[in-house]
Amino acid sequence: MRRKEKEVFDQSVIEYVFEKAQIIRIGMCLDNVPYVVPMNFGIIGDKLYMHCAKEGKKLDIIKKNNRVCFEIEADIELVKAEKACGWAMKYLSIIGDGEVKIVRTDDEKAKGLNAIMKKYSGRNDYEFSSGQMKNVEILEITINSLSCKKS
Repeated sequence: MRRKEKEVFDQSVIEYVFEKAQIIRIGMCLDNVPYVVPMNFGIIGDKLYMHCAKEGKKLDIIKKNNRVCFEIEADIELVKAEKACGWAMKYLSIIGDGEVKIVRTDDEKAKGLNAIMKKYSGRNDYEFSSGQMKNVEILEITINSLSCKKS
């Protein structure tokens, strides 16, 4: 990180950003062409979970290149000023990278879905039918590295 004074190492702040962020943006690349997609997400330890349809561009890319990056932010506030160069944005953000895999078993899928549901509903005790499991893909990112910034 270029601006070291803005880097955050406090684990409680990092957990706060993961808790407050509403959307995660996943960056992928295939044949030197980048692709970014916003998604809902959940987290357990060093694993991020997202759900998606059974087919589509992101799955096509992941099957060929499982390296991804991600970005989330929280507490966004526009700071207005009299002069244009005085305007600023306050935020907390996390940028990281990792490897993504498509979860295969129903137990793993339920774990991922419940991680997502816990984030948005506060509950992680949902049950899912075999039909629901059959109609969804769950992506699991193992976080390799991340940095948190406060501006």
